[in-house]
Amino acid sequence: MTAITTTERLGNYLDLFDDLGKRTKGQPAWLRTLREDAFARFCSTGFPTTRDEDWRFTNVSAIAQSSFQLSPDTHKISSADLQEFRMPGAACRLVFVNGRFVTELSDLGSLPKGVKVNGLAHEVTKNPGALESHLGRYTDSARDGFSALNTAFLEDGAYVYLPRRTTLEAPIHLLFVSAADGSPAMAHPHTLIVAEDETQAGIVEDYVSFGDAPFFSNVVTELVAGENAVISHYLLEREDLQAYNVSTLRIQQARSANISSHSVLLGGALVRNNVHPVLAGEGGECLINGLFIGKGRQHMDNYMLVEHASPHCSSRQFYNGILDNKSHGVFHGRIIVHKDAQKTDAKQTNRNLLLSDDAQIDTKPQLEIYADDVKCTHGATIGQIEENALFYMRTRGIDEISARRLLLFAFANESLERMKSGTVREYLGRIIRQWLPEGKSERSGEPAERHWEEVG
Repeated sequence: MTAITTTERLGNYLDLFDDLGKRTKGQPAWLRTLREDAFARFCSTGFPTTRDEDWRFTNVSAIAQSSFQLSPDTHKISSADLQEFRMPGAACRLVFVNGRFVTELSDLGSLPKGVKVNGLAHEVTKNPGALESHLGRYTDSARDGFSALNTAFLEDGAYVYLPRRTTLEAPIHLLFVSAADGSPAMAHPHTLIVAEDETQAGIVEDYVSFGDAPFFSNVVTELVAGENAVISHYLLEREDLQAYNVSTLRIQQARSANISSHSVLLGGALVRNNVHPVLAGEGGECLINGLFIGKGRQHMDNYMLVEHASPHCSSRQFYNGILDNKSHGVFHGRIIVHKDAQKTDAKQTNRNLLLSDDAQIDTKPQLEIYADDVKCTHGATIGQIEENALFYMRTRGIDEISARRLLLFAFANESLERMKSGTVREYLGRIIRQWLPEGKSERSGEPAERHWEEVG
């Protein structure tokens, strides 16, 4: 029965892939080959299971066993519907509905000469030569079924190009809207960011949803950073609690590039956040910073794979989790130091607050070191709201719920403080305050007595 079901599901994807091929018949041969190779790998590997070490804490059967359809190229979203998702102070805003760029809902603003911010499908049609050397070249489709599936159905998404020595003072806002129409649907948006040497910019990917049906967003972002580039990438996921979101950020860093990845995960039934930087040039720096807040039965999985491939590079990972009710969080941070990456300096920290006896966190810091002159550390902590701090605030006349929320925001604010952009920091701060739980156990109504606990 299982084999038949699996075959039927792959047959569903095969039909969808054939339809996509007919729609994109006039596109470049290299892109068709890229899709076909990726689809063959997906058919070979399928979706990951808990037998795969990188997925041992996350069961994706809810995605694998559903017959998602590609969302139609129509929508009923208006500018008024998106007003609440507007980011004040952004340089421009591109809107994507069900993975497709919608010009009439977007505001391209005023950008410096040479900067390109557009829909990926448009660039494939108008400027395919500029994309060929980068698009789909960095994701590891061979080991990741979701990346293979995204590449196989690569059709649209965002394209950001920053020419040499460009500096953007305000962030680029990419708003991805999933609009379910009553039946399970999916989208596979692909974002390509090419930042030439000595560029400075911030890019925000923001995922929201409308509708009351399950929606599967399978996202891949490739960020290519030239020498001495300073780029901040922000991911905000706040979709409906029926949504599934699997996102992969693949970063390729040249010499002395300084890249920061900031993730804030709030919504979704099942969310998997993959961040994979490769420090390919000497002297590179990378910051991976994140916050995840779970409630109900949400499952939030954060998988970090940092590859030090050149000497004199440094990386820092800081992830904070807040879990309430019966939610389940995962942090799997893996650092690989290749044999030529001498003088590597890498640090990894995961801190978690469990607000309910039924909340769960699986944390697995991991180091693989093949060089002999490095400095690497890792650690994780699990705890609950500090009772002494809560008591102190109560004695100052602050009610219990407000006191708990203040302490939780202070914990969340550790992640916000690592963000360079004041515009983004304020925007995310307002949103996080709205999502914070009250910090009280759902089952007993009282906090447990456990305090901070170190885990290896």
